[in-house]
Amino acid sequence: MVSLARRTLQREWRRFVPAVLAVAFAGLLLTIQLALVMGIFGSAALYVTASSADVWVGYPGTQSVNYGRNVNSDLEMMLMMNPQVAAVEPLVWVDADWHSDANTGGVPVFVVGIGTQANSMLFDKLLTAATRTLLREPRAVIVDRADLPQLGVGVGGYASIDGKRVHVVATISGLRALGGVNVLCSVDTARELDSKALEANSAAYWVAGLKEPAQAPNVVNQLGGKTAFGAFDAWTANEFALRSQLYWFLDTGAGVAVLFMSAIVLLVGIVVASQALTAVVISSAREYATLNALGVGIRALRAVVLEQAAWIGGGGLLLSTALSSALLLLAASRDVPVAMSVTMAGVCTLLVLGIALMSGLFAMRGLLRADPVQLLR
Repeated sequence: MVSLARRTLQREWRRFVPAVLAVAFAGLLLTIQLALVMGIFGSAALYVTASSADVWVGYPGTQSVNYGRNVNSDLEMMLMMNPQVAAVEPLVWVDADWHSDANTGGVPVFVVGIGTQANSMLFDKLLTAATRTLLREPRAVIVDRADLPQLGVGVGGYASIDGKRVHVVATISGLRALGGVNVLCSVDTARELDSKALEANSAAYWVAGLKEPAQAPNVVNQLGGKTAFGAFDAWTANEFALRSQLYWFLDTGAGVAVLFMSAIVLLVGIVVASQALTAVVISSAREYATLNALGVGIRALRAVVLEQAAWIGGGGLLLSTALSSALLLLAASRDVPVAMSVTMAGVCTLLVLGIALMSGLFAMRGLLRADPVQLLR
């Protein structure tokens, strides 16, 4: 029976093409949708994932890193007192409006003040030492290259943030944000743009690099009892990144829409693939009826259909992988926020194979016509 399934696919492959295409395109839609979701919601935790800091300290109850509020500057001393801490840096956050000569209205921007030292932890996965050095120029800023048209300025150009002149000294990739534009600058520039932060010498977050990064959970637990430095919360980098992503995915309602669309894609893929496979089974009803008359049981015939579905799933998976890879590379080259991990790729693989096997189960209905009595008509 195993060889029969393969031989049928080899000799009558044209009849199985619609089912393979249905599975492939369902897998393509699922993969692209998941990559977009990971890219878009992943940008909510960009400040954490693009940095090498191990511990983040900020305002109590902060739901997402982009909702930072100024905390006490004494927290820097608190972190330095911990024997596991090797370095401490501030992250200054300013919500502002960007104006340029080419824009008639303002563009909401998130100004992020970071250290300019070569060994700074914040955004060290995106910035080179040479690029970071450019921020030492007063009121120098760096933006994502894909945001330049929206900001109405080019590299070397000037604009204003809340009425104060800034100079775009460089652009990088991977800095795009949700609901606004990320603008990197030095801590001094950010505090100059935000008078409250300048007066209090405060920051939205204080981040710490540890001598042993594996000790981050222990350090966070130790910091939890330090009430003398005012109200604050501490998180490990992984915990804070996940917290930010889950907030945007679950608490904003966007995640429900994504899950609904995924369910629709799965349902459509199963229906279309099962109809195509059912049509093949029905068209081969006389052949199946002959096998049944020769003593081949219905259970064995069902195994043939399920194996055909598995081969269809494999073919659809290969096709969807090729198409998805090409589209994701194209999207990345156009600065579209997409991301994919090994785990998510495995989830997509299981879903594609699940579509094929479910279609095979539904296609078994066609075996009802494989009755030997049909041969007498």
